Amino acid sequence: MARVLLIGTSETKQAELAALSDALRAQGLEVALIDISLGSGGVVLPGAAKLALMQTRAAEARAQACALAGDSLAALGIGGGTGGEIALDVLCALPSDLPRLLITTLAFDPRAALAQNAITLIPTLCDIEGMNPTLAQVFDNAAAMVAGLRHRRGIATSARPSIAVSTLGATGPAGTAVVQALARRSLEATVFHSNGYGGAAFARFVREGRAAGVIDLNVHELGRMHLAGACVPMPDRFTVSGFLPRVVLPGALNFLGLGAVDTLDSAYLARPYYRHSSHFTHVKLTQSEMEGQAHALADALNAASAPTHVLVPMGGFSHEDRSGGAIEDPHLREIAADILACEAKAFTVARVPHHINDPQTGEGAVKALLQRMPDA
Repeated sequence: MARVLLIGTSETKQAELAALSDALRAQGLEVALIDISLGSGGVVLPGAAKLALMQTRAAEARAQACALAGDSLAALGIGGGTGGEIALDVLCALPSDLPRLLITTLAFDPRAALAQNAITLIPTLCDIEGMNPTLAQVFDNAAAMVAGLRHRRGIATSARPSIAVSTLGATGPAGTAVVQALARRSLEATVFHSNGYGGAAFARFVREGRAAGVIDLNVHELGRMHLAGACVPMPDRFTVSGFLPRVVLPGALNFLGLGAVDTLDSAYLARPYYRHSSHFTHVKLTQSEMEGQAHALADALNAASAPTHVLVPMGGFSHEDRSGGAIEDPHLREIAADILACEAKAFTVARVPHHINDPQTGEGAVKALLQRMPDA
């Protein structure tokens, strides 16, 4: 019988855990409960004491769950604010190839935890506080989802690691060109979204030894790390792949990725900008900001121990940095190119006349990488 790890707080969610366990067993699944209760006995703990206890319980549960993960079909967490946070912590510690799900009230923003973890969220719509038909339906659906995992085909691992590629909507055509150019050479690409969260997944992918080379097409997260924009901690985003053959382009280095236009400070709105969508606004960098970004990128790339090459597309760094584009600025491109060339010690630099989204740029990036990967 397939086993499911069920992670929740028995102290406060006993009836709900029992109902979810029944739903899982009705699908022919075995349930192994991992209790993450704080054991406070209903006493309201001071903030610091509560946080310390949450960390202790998470550590204990992580060890218990990891010991059982190898023979389990999936791990399923359940919780609101406190229990959900602990359960998510435990799920994040489990092997990345183990299916993991969290039934949650979405009492907190889970994006930081999910940045480098493939965890399925199942919103409850109602609170997890006593059983009712709405919650029972959520549990029944979740149990059926987990049971369906028994029919996974299993995806064969690649004969060799992938080429890790970064991109974003503003460099979307370039990402497509790179993936297609690699495919023409029978090489596999794994692409990451450089939106302040995807870079953490990129870094984990490289750390786990799953990349044979890197085309860091979109370095937009550098601005989110140093200037403004939503971003999770990823201190090694631009150094973690320094031991691999790598080609880097200054894709989307020319703008800040900020929120909805009506949330922006007037100082940003005084600059050239455009609405990328109803949720995101792209604001052009100032000259001093571009100088700082180029210096920071050069510093990171100078830590490389493997062949690293920078291609600078002088026709534009992003889709609106083009002739007639909303944030077109050839001068910013020159600043970046000059600083990178001047400061290059552990990497080489070449300018190309094309826009980053021109097919020639993607093809050139792949050729440059393969020149540095003699065994590819």
